[in-house]
Amino acid sequence: MNFDFDTIIPRRGAGSAKWEYYPADVLPMWVADMDFRSPEPVIRALRERANQGTFGYTLPPPRLAPLICERLERLYNWQVTPEQIMFVPSLVVAINLLCRAFGEPGDHVLTLTPAYPPFLSAPGFHDRVCDTLELTREAQGGTLSYRLDLESFASALHARTRLFLLSNPHNPVGLMYDAATLRGMAEVCLQNGTLICSDEIHSDLLLGARRHIPMATLGPDIAAQTITLLSPSKSFNLPGLGCGFMVVPSAEWRARLARASAGIVPYVNAMGYAAALAAYEEGEPWLAALRAYLSTNRDFYLRYLREHLPQLRTTVPEATYLGWIDCREAGIEGNPYHFFLEHARVALSDGTAFGPGGEGFVRLNFGCPRALLAEGLERMRDALESQSARPDS
Repeated sequence: MNFDFDTIIPRRGAGSAKWEYYPADVLPMWVADMDFRSPEPVIRALRERANQGTFGYTLPPPRLAPLICERLERLYNWQVTPEQIMFVPSLVVAINLLCRAFGEPGDHVLTLTPAYPPFLSAPGFHDRVCDTLELTREAQGGTLSYRLDLESFASALHARTRLFLLSNPHNPVGLMYDAATLRGMAEVCLQNGTLICSDEIHSDLLLGARRHIPMATLGPDIAAQTITLLSPSKSFNLPGLGCGFMVVPSAEWRARLARASAGIVPYVNAMGYAAALAAYEEGEPWLAALRAYLSTNRDFYLRYLREHLPQLRTTVPEATYLGWIDCREAGIEGNPYHFFLEHARVALSDGTAFGPGGEGFVRLNFGCPRALLAEGLERMRDALESQSARPDS
């Protein structure tokens, strides 16, 4: 079956946050939103739901939670029951719910930086203290790699660390944690009585032959201490439809989360449910083709930086469609995000938003047709060459 990821879809004029936040001459390569047409089964399901003509309050489709459980067992040999599935309108909502529901004001939440920005902001919204531990960064030639020092991790937890927010695969650096590292983190959390929130939203977007390991599959004791966040939104390019879910093993925790959300968190909407069901029922061939295309995009991006932008270092992402670029040796004065926005008319994500370890970095979204990726990289190259050609540079 052939899928078209090369056609450029005009997105301006449809309310796209990615494409309309910046002026029309700016090429957006920032927010984690792919520029591909969603799977045809999803589009068809949305048309059919719209043709039904009523849009009242909506219950989850009876088939959806069992289908998710079947998928988790097939992919990871992970036994989850339908009652352990809690639907949420987004995983950012879920992160905030966890910060609100567990612990008391003044308690601490730990996360690893550079981190997805809501990990850093959510604790403070609920009178919690956000603690950060910077991943260990290593450079070899033009590439960067990251790892977690488990001794430092153990030292970062203390008596008031109630929650650990983990991104696996890690956004923004594209790291997939191996079983030994995951188990090491989990054991420290168990000893400390710290709840683990494992955000695995990018777990379907594997590049190459990597295999994802859900934290909760590492043993019954770890599963009992872990709440896992998942969604079809990144996998099938549905972020605007607002449907994610939590795997919550404890009935007590589910009740606590329900209380924390009461009167505040809206229900998932009818279209979000319809899209999620269609994606999980019929979208796997499209997802497999997407992974292959993203892997080729990643390799194109790495080769381009190596050959034409050697002054920039980058991660080699093992998953996601996000490149994490070190601009500190590129001779850029000031913030590289502002430099590329002003001089290349390319909008990237500002590394400073990702916390300690993000200064001097930008994040690039290569989840787009290859022609757009090439154009963005060429604009960045031209901007850097123009800078180096200036007499005062």
